[in-house]
Parts: sequence; structure tokens; C-alpha cells
Amino acid sequence: MQHLALIALLVPDYDAGIAFYVDRMGFDLLEDTDMGGGKRWVRVAPAGAQTAFLLARAVGTRQTDAIGNQGGGRVWLFLQTDDFAADHARLLAAGVTFEESPRHEPYGTVAVMQDIFGNRWDLIQFANPTA
Repeated sequence: MQHLALIALLVPDYDAGIAFYVDRMGFDLLEDTDMGGGKRWVRVAPAGAQTAFLLARAVGTRQTDAIGNQGGGRVWLFLQTDDFAADHARLLAAGVTFEESPRHEPYGTVAVMQDIFGNRWDLIQFANPTA
């Protein structure tokens, strides 16, 4: 059996990443291990998620330039919810920026949001979550 365990997400600073994803988005801090030399192994995830994010501090110009643009300007992260209205209201209250009002599509209810680093996400409640 296989499953996707981690997605590396470039951040300018570990603590800034933790502050946003844990304090604003409400993700769980799964691990924060000092690896020495200024490097840390930091994993965050939505509660109950099988896949987590590895917050990777950008090093060098190429990585720094990619912060917030790992999806090439497209929505590339999809946060599924089973209560869109409640999660949308909670994220708005926490200061998360939404680019649009919620909309209803054939596949579900969705709104595009951005993290503080510029990554574009969909908050989405699928119309048929088992499809």
C-alpha cells in the first residue's frame, strides 16, 4: 500500500510558516525537530489528514523566488471541508485572504484563497465527496 505522505511547501522562515498554517489555518503542528545548522523538520497538516506539509525554508535565489509560486500562479492546493460555511467563516475571521466570494459549481462549493506567501488554494466542499 502507498499513500502520499508529505508535500514540501517553501516558506521564507519556519516560524512564519508555523504561525500561518497552525495559528490562522488551524492546522496541527505534527513535528518541529531541530536538524542542526538552522535546518528544521517541520510537519503541519489539517486535523485528521493523511497527507501533511513539510515546511521547507527556502535556500538560495531559485527557491526563494519560488515561494508562493510553486503552482505557477494557479490554484494548486485544495483544502477539502465537510462544512464549507463554517470553515470559510473561521478562516475569514483568522485573517485568511479570499480572492472571491464562495461559488457553487457542479462539483461543489468553492472559493479561492491565498496563504500569506502567495500560494493559491481552493477551499472546497465537494458535491459528491466519494466520487
